[in-house]
Amino acid sequence: MSNEKINYLEIPSKNITKTKQFFSDVFGWEFVDYGPEYCSFSKDVGIDGGFYLSEQHCSIDNGSALVVFYSDDLTKIADNIERHQGKIIKPIFEFPGGRRFHFTDTTGNEYAVWSDK
Repeated sequence: MSNEKINYLEIPSKNITKTKQFFSDVFGWEFVDYGPEYCSFSKDVGIDGGFYLSEQHCSIDNGSALVVFYSDDLTKIADNIERHQGKIIKPIFEFPGGRRFHFTDTTGNEYAVWSDK
């Protein structure tokens, strides 16, 4: 842990079971359950965090912070996301420094994936 640095991220989920299944299938994440309304992730994710049960969801349209993943192969990860019932909501586009796309998980949270390749 580093003093005064971002250490943990908590994300809402309308369905903890579906969220865990999606991130396990797409990104290989593992979880620890803390009751029916919370689970944590930490193994090789990039930052420790968790999902909490909520009717809310993350979206840049409602002012949420955007969690952005990195991938060497945008097409491959986009296909994997769709194969596991995620939805591409902004197809791959270029921006200064690389390319990226936005997607939602199975409970409606918005994320992005970028690459400098």
